[in-house]
Amino acid sequence: MTDLVIIGGGPAGMSAAVAAYESGVRDILILERDEQLGGILQQCIHNGFGLHRFGEELTGPEYAWKYEEQVRELGIPVKYKTMVLSVTPHRTVTATNEEDGIFTIQARAIVLAMGCRERPRGALNIAGTRPAGIYSAGTAQKLVNRKGYLPGKSVVILGSGDIGLIMARRMTLEGAKVKAVCELMPYSGGLARNIEQCLNDFAIPLKLSHTVVEIHGRERIEGVTIAKVDENRKPIAETREYISCDTLLLSVGLIPENELSLQAEVRMDSVTGGAVVDQDRQTSREGIFACGNVLHVHDLVDFVSEEAEIAGRSAAEYIRGSLVPECDIPIETDGKVRYTVPQRITGRKDVTVYFRVADRYRNVRIDILSGEKVIHSVRKPKMAPGEMESIRLKKELFQGAASLKLRLEEPEGTREIQRHKIM
Repeated sequence: MTDLVIIGGGPAGMSAAVAAYESGVRDILILERDEQLGGILQQCIHNGFGLHRFGEELTGPEYAWKYEEQVRELGIPVKYKTMVLSVTPHRTVTATNEEDGIFTIQARAIVLAMGCRERPRGALNIAGTRPAGIYSAGTAQKLVNRKGYLPGKSVVILGSGDIGLIMARRMTLEGAKVKAVCELMPYSGGLARNIEQCLNDFAIPLKLSHTVVEIHGRERIEGVTIAKVDENRKPIAETREYISCDTLLLSVGLIPENELSLQAEVRMDSVTGGAVVDQDRQTSREGIFACGNVLHVHDLVDFVSEEAEIAGRSAAEYIRGSLVPECDIPIETDGKVRYTVPQRITGRKDVTVYFRVADRYRNVRIDILSGEKVIHSVRKPKMAPGEMESIRLKKELFQGAASLKLRLEEPEGTREIQRHKIM
């Protein structure tokens, strides 16, 4: 029997482990499938991490090392090169590695911190051959930053997620020519600062409402055909344009790694792709918690650490038997707010609600409703799907509420004006 098993040794797993230790739990085990801690941060050698968390600008490995140092100093054990095979609803973990073979652990509590993976080409249904030279942006990032290989010299990037934007800059700095970044939607999926620093600063064109409709080449990719899409995201035939290239990078979304969550029969959210959790980050299965990108895809690792600390502290309270919810208040959304995390409030303390919007908006008001009554409002000068938003709610605001709803109110015509500017 182990008090707390944490699956994943990335920023979420390490933050949860440190928080649980500081909350009094000593019997903690981190299971990490890589040969070192840090997760995706090990290949993110660009700066921009840690501004919220530490008040300084760090690279990915530097940010990871701050938490790895704490894990080492606290003596929290880690099993490296360990693949978790299954998690049962009753918190039995089956895993395997070279030293122990296949083994099982019965845990009193589990924190799921497996991160996310990239959506592959096979999910896109792009016409054409299957030549060499097509990579996900994260794979290219690992090849360049950790292996020292340059995947190609003439590049087209499909998708404007943050990894794609960062790789546009990275490939340019390594001497490659990035000919275009194509984005299916009429807005970028990445942070505004990355658009400015990675594309505009290097004069890399961003083609909104465009997609790749055909791939050319047999042994090696020779070029792609792109086209503008209409409001239904269907390619417009007369706008087809051929771009020669030897590399196509795909930055077309991230998928939370929730195969283990499904085995544990955790209730899932169809929008986030992660588990449904309460404000303590406890899933529908008692004693199983989730945090980080396995719960929902974050913009900044600082917010991952913040969320993981909630999960770690809550797991410690659960082990002590003091995690007792005062209520169970579901949070609903309108169509303009896509989702919230958490999805339920336990009422034990103040709560920060994270959410994303479905479109670009300016000068909007976010209302929190209990029934028909507005209990809290926040004004935002601008909002975009690529950037996560948050609202802090005091405990006294939602006491006695049966449910809460996030509603976005925008001035008449705001969205239409904004769309006109983008298109």
